[in-house]
Amino acid sequence: MRSRVWLPALALVAAVTAGCGSAPPPVVPTARATAPKLPGAEIVTPAAAPPVATDTCDAEATLRPGARYAPGAMPAGSPMAAIVANGKLRVGVDQNTNLFGFRDPATGELRGFDIDLAREIAQDLFGDRNRVEFRSVTAADRIKALTEHKVDMIVRTFTVTCERRRDVDFSAVYYRAVGRVAVLASSGITGTAGLSGKRLCVARGTTAYNELSRMPWAATALVVATNTDCLVALQQGQVDSIATDEAILYGLAEEEPNLRIVGDPISSGRYAIGLPLGQPDLVRFVNGVLERVRSDGTWQRLYQNHLAVLGPAPAPPEPKYTP
Repeated sequence: MRSRVWLPALALVAAVTAGCGSAPPPVVPTARATAPKLPGAEIVTPAAAPPVATDTCDAEATLRPGARYAPGAMPAGSPMAAIVANGKLRVGVDQNTNLFGFRDPATGELRGFDIDLAREIAQDLFGDRNRVEFRSVTAADRIKALTEHKVDMIVRTFTVTCERRRDVDFSAVYYRAVGRVAVLASSGITGTAGLSGKRLCVARGTTAYNELSRMPWAATALVVATNTDCLVALQQGQVDSIATDEAILYGLAEEEPNLRIVGDPISSGRYAIGLPLGQPDLVRFVNGVLERVRSDGTWQRLYQNHLAVLGPAPAPPEPKYTP
């Protein structure tokens, strides 16, 4: 379990002394300090947010796995051969989301379902699951990191959508998520009806951020860089609720035991591995890795290691291959 995010001090007291032998002046109580604004935060109105884009494709459709290659023996001229020649697989991940990608405070190592999934890809590329260079990427910068070739792939709770497919390619779906809302137990809120007129927090670049127009019950939404920032804002009283995927909320609950997930699902998500546009051989290779992970029990093992708090392991998502 990660350490809990604590609130900053609300007031500072300074002792002031006068000249030698004189009594110190009385301390004047200061006004209650407001919580510091989170870097890059902005306030938007969900009711005025653009409508959710209508899917114009089968977002989950992906290329069928190609031929299997021995680790280190990738076809000449392929993206996989270039990665092997580089010596390491560069993967964009999160380091602040419990369960999927976070830095263990006890060891300093990155852990989580997404982290181990990236290591499985390295295993099939190099024969060594540790030949990975993890690069921390925010949700809002996932596509940019791929288009600018700062990473070879993104394994970071990345929901596949038709809109995102305009800029990047995706593997087969490896996890299905549902969007939920969480509040503090002390709020007394038990469902989305109790959130009417309240303040919501979402992370920029996430599915929840893109679907703000479907949450008109919120008076305003605070948009921040990460879901961990949302937790801090909730603890500081800047917002009344957080909207994101249920699995991510369970991870936040490990940091804040008073967090409660309330109401029915508000959205659905399909996590897939993000890949640079126009590299079909790499898509087929990654889908081959995912096919192995599903069939040899690795997916269930990763679920038990990292996601067991969500309940019994379901069957892994079935891929939707194009003809």
